[in-house]
This record gives sequence, C-alpha cells and structure tokens, in this order.
Amino acid sequence: MRIYGDRISGNCNKVAFTADHLGLAYDWIDIDIMKGQSRTDSFLSLSPAGQVPVLELDDGRTLAQSNAIMLYLADGSALVPADPYLRAKMWEWLFWEQYSHEPYIAVLRFHMAYLGRPQAELDPDRVARGYAALDLMEQTLDQPDYLVGDDLTVADIALVAYTRLAHEGGFELKKYPAVRGWIGRVERRLGIA
Repeated sequence: MRIYGDRISGNCNKVAFTADHLGLAYDWIDIDIMKGQSRTDSFLSLSPAGQVPVLELDDGRTLAQSNAIMLYLADGSALVPADPYLRAKMWEWLFWEQYSHEPYIAVLRFHMAYLGRPQAELDPDRVARGYAALDLMEQTLDQPDYLVGDDLTVADIALVAYTRLAHEGGFELKKYPAVRGWIGRVERRLGIA
C-alpha cells in the first residue's frame, strides 16, 4: 500500500505513526502541500478534496481523512478497544480532535511555523480555543496514562501528533504537566521520542 502525505502535517504523520506501530509495510509518497502538489490532476484523481493524507491500497482503492485511515489500519488490533463503550469513547476523542483541537492547535502551528506569522498576529479566538482544548486534555489525563482505558489507542495517536508540536503554534505547555507526561508516554510507545 501507499501513503501519500506531507511530513509537515500532523494528520499525515499520525497515519505513519499508526502504520509503523503496527508493523505494516507501505511506501510513503511525499506530497508537498506548500508547492501545490495536492492540487495536481494526478493527486485529485486519488483525493478529489485535494487533502493529505491518502491511503492507496494494493487494489487501487483509496481512503482519505487521517482518522478514517488510522481506524482502517488499526482494525482488529489492540489500538481499537474491543469493548463497545471504550471503542465509542475512542471515537468520541477522534471526533473531538478534528473539531475542537486540530482547527486551533494545528492551524496556529501552520500559521507560525510555515507561513511565518508572528505570535502577536494570531487570531485570539483560535488561541483561546486551543488553550481550552489543552485544558480539557489536562483535566482528563490527571489520573489515567491514556485517553481511553488503560492502554494506547488510536485516540492517543491522533491527538499526540499535533499536541507534541503545540509550542510551534505559540502554545505554552509548562502549565500542563499531565499532558506533557502523556506526550512522553505516547512518544515512547510509538518510538518517536
């Protein structure tokens, strides 16, 4: 199989983290979004939305959206809880990540690290919402080692991809000891520390 992605994207990296953790063989195809490579006719034939990542299976079928790809790759593994309630809690975190975390933490990282915008020019509403996401994670991770149950799940991989780089978007993680501890645990489990 092939994974089309840009290594600057946490959404792409979380797919690679999942595949690597599961020991799955794949070819990585670099798509430089800053050079418009996700807007070419050949790429749009794989992903009509023009977004990375994209998984192309050996039979030519494709799948887009990072969390959908991760769930596909992890199906039947320990990364997806067998218990229906815990599995639903994992999905809850995945939906939350795309709606309440990624639009703030990841977008501000992109603005600062890749568009070169100074922190003083960041949208204050996005900053506040990013900190609200980190606050919720800190409260949740105050006791457990992982977001769902007592072991690593797809939810942890999805959320660590951008949380570990939040500082690149101007977010200060010093006041989040539980989040920092969780980042370290997940990075060690994934071999990305």
